[in-house]
Amino acid sequence: MLIQTESKAQGWRAVAVFDDRADALIFVGRSSTQVRQEYVEAYLELLDDEERDHVTTIQLQQWSGAPDAGRWVHKANLKVPTPVKARLAA
Repeated sequence: MLIQTESKAQGWRAVAVFDDRADALIFVGRSSTQVRQEYVEAYLELLDDEERDHVTTIQLQQWSGAPDAGRWVHKANLKVPTPVKARLAA
């Protein structure tokens, strides 16, 4: 029996890369466009000021392979929201 919980796979994500700790998942979406549109709001909601100070980059990654056997592939770096831009987006 096949149980499908998603109408379409969530194949893209934004990941914050820190200079002093493990990476953190920021947002998962169905397209690179969706991730690019939503990651700033998720960044502001998920990370506090101290964590934001240690973010070096935000990577846009795409899932490559079968749903149960694949890996995340780095596609691009997204802009790390600056405090001024972050306040305006909120």
